Amino acid sequence: MTAPLFFIPGWCLGRGPLSATVDALHGRFFDLPGYGETPLVTDFDTAADAVAAALPAGATLAGWSLGAQLALAVATRHPGKVGKLLLVAATASFVQRDGWPHAMPTDMLAEFAAGIAADVEAMLPRFVGGFNRGDARSKEVTRQLLDLADPRPSGAVLAAGLDWLRDVDLRPELGRIAAPTLLIHGTNDPLMPLGAAETLAAAIPGARLAPFADCAHAPFVSLPDDFLTAARTFLHD
Repeated sequence: MTAPLFFIPGWCLGRGPLSATVDALHGRFFDLPGYGETPLVTDFDTAADAVAAALPAGATLAGWSLGAQLALAVATRHPGKVGKLLLVAATASFVQRDGWPHAMPTDMLAEFAAGIAADVEAMLPRFVGGFNRGDARSKEVTRQLLDLADPRPSGAVLAAGLDWLRDVDLRPELGRIAAPTLLIHGTNDPLMPLGAAETLAAAIPGARLAPFADCAHAPFVSLPDDFLTAARTFLHD
């Protein structure tokens, strides 16, 4: 019998873009703090502990983008709770740091955060379009993500997620992960470069990387059939 699957969505867009995928995999959602009915928690460690507390022991935990970073934290800090780990467009650190070039420069994230605070309605479509640059179906994928997005969370919720992206660095903890891990990553992801996934796969014991050619940041939308095949194979191994 396959273990239950719980999926954490990414920053800003909510469950909507992932709903068809999660339904097809017979999974359920854990929302990021402040989304849906989940209370806003601004401390990343507290949020990871809350997910771990709600996760049935041995379940598969999955996440996309910021959701993948939170799933990573749960797997490093509560290895006994996670049966398998599925990471989509994941990174240990969203911004560049010493020894970590596979990321956005810190000043670029700061400029983006300022733009979100000043005019969220103008910035978010640019953000979604930007992280699909390099995708073979860039315009179509961008339109689909924006069409399927949940209602916009509050400014405080968006700001809290951006603070996590600025501050969180999970590199020292990756060796603690005990769960079988699959990373699905677009080869052309401009937000989380492929090098981030390659480094993660090398650092997580026994992890496997499935690179999706000509995809950017949302491979479950760019190549949905291929994504489901890879995910199902991993879940049923």
